[in-house]
Amino acid sequence: MTKPADHLSSNNEDTHIARIAFIGAGNMARSLIGGLLKQGYPATHIACSAPTETSLASISAMGEVSTSTSNADIIAAADVVIMAVKPQVMREVLAPLMSVLNSNKPLLISIAAGISCESLQSWAGESVPIVRCMPNTPSLLQVGATGLYATDAVSTAQHKTADVILSAVGTVVWVKQELELDAVTAVSGSGPAYFFLIMEAMQAAGEKLGLTAEAAAQLTHQTALGAARMALESDVGVAELRKRVTSPNGTTQAAIESFIDNKIEDTVEQAMQAAVTRSQALAKELG
Repeated sequence: MTKPADHLSSNNEDTHIARIAFIGAGNMARSLIGGLLKQGYPATHIACSAPTETSLASISAMGEVSTSTSNADIIAAADVVIMAVKPQVMREVLAPLMSVLNSNKPLLISIAAGISCESLQSWAGESVPIVRCMPNTPSLLQVGATGLYATDAVSTAQHKTADVILSAVGTVVWVKQELELDAVTAVSGSGPAYFFLIMEAMQAAGEKLGLTAEAAAQLTHQTALGAARMALESDVGVAELRKRVTSPNGTTQAAIESFIDNKIEDTVEQAMQAAVTRSQALAKELG
């Protein structure tokens, strides 16, 4: 079986293992590094920078991952640079690195929400290949969903590299237009919170119906997990799965009809449109 690391090349030479530099040592950087190491990626080919040694302590504990408080130092020999900083500080972190990035032209991957490729390009340099992605919080457990978009400067090999890196924390889906990342944000980026809200409501209702808080939580969590696994592993869509569990004139049908009468589809659509609208507004504010 081929190891994931064997696929991670920054050029057409299959024997080349890309050197990856993370700028930022927060939760998502730690998750990506942890996922890569778990898949067999060599720690000696991963580096990470952060403003303080304290911030880097958890990264250093992962093994032979190189760490530094200098962003310029860790990207000097990098094939891939992953910007894992908050959107609000992206410009001030990225702009000083422009000369190095334009000289080496590594693949630049941004996991910062709301920062457009146009803005990233203006701070990094027009010739730098960029992949913008939107991971979600389950990525912290390596079961996330990430939408990705690549600029025209991204080569086939770099496209593949980005795919494998983000696959270390879950499922990846590529979009053809950058604007589609707003929809990705509405579906998967913000999506976990929608399910948490539904689960929260189910737990509260369960308690009102007589269950203990512990029992209501346990039943809700396991039901959510089971339904998700069925959706992932079934050979039919979720609409058919819903029909199969909804017996005529049964309890499930009564509940589903109540949801429909209360316009759950409209509520979900309006909520996701609100997420898209806010995503678009953030892009203007942060750019």
